[in-house]
Amino acid sequence: MLKLITPYKPILAIPGTRALFVVAFVARLPLTAKAMALTLHIVLDQGGSYAAAGLASMVMTIGMGVGSPLLGRMVDHRGLKPVLLLTGVSEAAYWVSAPFLSYPLLLVTTFVLGGVLGVPVFSVIRQAVAARVPDAMRRQAFALDSMIVELVFMVGPALAIATITSMHTATVTMAAIGVLTVGSVLTLWVLNPPIGHAAAGGDGAPPEKVPPSTWVRPAFVLVLATGLAANLVLAGTDISITALLRQQNAVSMAGVCIFAWCLLSLIGGFWHGSTERPWRLPVLMLLLGAGTIPVGFVGQFGWWWLALILLPAGFMCAPTLASTAESVAAAVPASARGQAMGLQGSAMTLGGAIGAPLAGTVVDASSPPWAFATTGAIGVVLAAAMLAYQRFAKTGTERVAVPAVAEAIDEVPVGAGAVMDTENAGLATAAC
Repeated sequence: MLKLITPYKPILAIPGTRALFVVAFVARLPLTAKAMALTLHIVLDQGGSYAAAGLASMVMTIGMGVGSPLLGRMVDHRGLKPVLLLTGVSEAAYWVSAPFLSYPLLLVTTFVLGGVLGVPVFSVIRQAVAARVPDAMRRQAFALDSMIVELVFMVGPALAIATITSMHTATVTMAAIGVLTVGSVLTLWVLNPPIGHAAAGGDGAPPEKVPPSTWVRPAFVLVLATGLAANLVLAGTDISITALLRQQNAVSMAGVCIFAWCLLSLIGGFWHGSTERPWRLPVLMLLLGAGTIPVGFVGQFGWWWLALILLPAGFMCAPTLASTAESVAAAVPASARGQAMGLQGSAMTLGGAIGAPLAGTVVDASSPPWAFATTGAIGVVLAAAMLAYQRFAKTGTERVAVPAVAEAIDEVPVGAGAVMDTENAGLATAAC
């Protein structure tokens, strides 16, 4: 255990990182409860249908997906504080007004104030981690951040459900989310972690703008696709667990199964940050998808089988998400990191938005085991595509680099060959 903890000690010893990770936990709590509070507000307080609540959640998700890269670009060019001011005021206005709005007006404000202009907590924290932690310790830092995310998702939605169901109204919870969101914004404002141009420009001046065409390359797109696939698999698994247990009249055991799944994810994140030989991103994604495919076929024999068969896939969750964030941070220049992290957030939001309804559709058309298999297979296919691209890019580089070095060996210093393949170099660093 001491050996596993050792790699994380230097990170927590860096000035400001302990406060950053505490804020990372607290600031994400209201975000994880947003969709649940909105859903139960429409159903309990407004007397609406679950279809109407699902539409509102989808509108919020789309808004967050649209706003994430825009706010990330604003962070790159304007800095963190203007974004915190804009999104903090917007979210405060949203949570104050939402309980009193009619359903049509609620949809509009949910998209604009709760979605597009929602506080980009996830991308801001990831940028802060990438900027504050040296490259050599970035894997451990993102693994620690992924474990914090797991804890937040274990606590946030459950706390929201317990509070709302006990009070039979979502109004108090929505107000609490607003207060926590504003508190998180104020804490980030005071902490003011160096991200965006503040991280890249040592003298405080914004760095030279880097056009997206220099870093939006196939390698980066495949990293985004892997993040999308990971969230698609996780969202699909979440829905499929409930569907399978309902088929067995054992829905009450869903909490046990999901807890086991999340617990192994925490252990996997701990391993990913502490091991000296971490697996590459496409390998992690391949194992996550492959581990998800048989879950339903084994789990249909009973909830205890489901809890056990979820463990291998659960072990891959946090490492895959951590490696995705690390890949994005490594594949782009610091001056474009906000926009890149925003695109990552959009990709993962899209994956979650696709995964849940896709799994539900497969459940309705066939059975829960095939829902696990379908989402897992999508993850395997995208991981295989990334592995194939890496091999193709490496082979192409070797074919070009060998004659070039032989031809220029008398004129070019030995170290110059290192810049020949910037595309593949970024991917190799990102995929460690």
